[in-house]
Amino acid sequence: MTDRDQYTPGPAGGAQIRKDGETWTLILVRELRHSPEKVWQALTDPVHLREWAPFEADRSLGTVGTTVKLTTVGAPSPYVTETEVRRADAPRMLEYGWGGNDMRWELEALGGGTRLTLWHNIDRRFISMGAAGWHVCFDVLDHHLGGTPIGRIVGPEAMKFGGWQRLHAEYAKQFGVETPNWPPQAAQKP
Repeated sequence: MTDRDQYTPGPAGGAQIRKDGETWTLILVRELRHSPEKVWQALTDPVHLREWAPFEADRSLGTVGTTVKLTTVGAPSPYVTETEVRRADAPRMLEYGWGGNDMRWELEALGGGTRLTLWHNIDRRFISMGAAGWHVCFDVLDHHLGGTPIGRIVGPEAMKFGGWQRLHAEYAKQFGVETPNWPPQAAQKP
């Protein structure tokens, strides 16, 4: 049995939303047991991103002004967006866009680990889905950095994974939003 077989996401938490008219920003905070330098590498290096992130990058996100192509994993058809890294202050702050939305990552040393904060503009109809997805991604990231990788769980695959539907509903309740009225699917581990 692998760690992935044993993985179940914990309860929704560490998230909030900020509303500015039609622009909603998901703010998700996670404390990781790894150094800011190690987390920075996982946020910027294409090899590490392939292990946990919902997109792939064709080059490093670690240098201001670099143009990077981000390919969304699990999209129904190829979805590639081009972004320019707006801020890369290693190992503290990273900013760029993805699919027309702004993303900002802040890393703060915390004991022997890192407090990781993500700000991500997400369409309000999908903000609880985004929170559930990033929650799972951060769990996968933590396993990857800890040397017990469980493999990337994103997109439609994540939505079938045990615990994702529960997370989605918990975040929707926390944020006071409705979940989409899709036919229910049994959440099961792949």
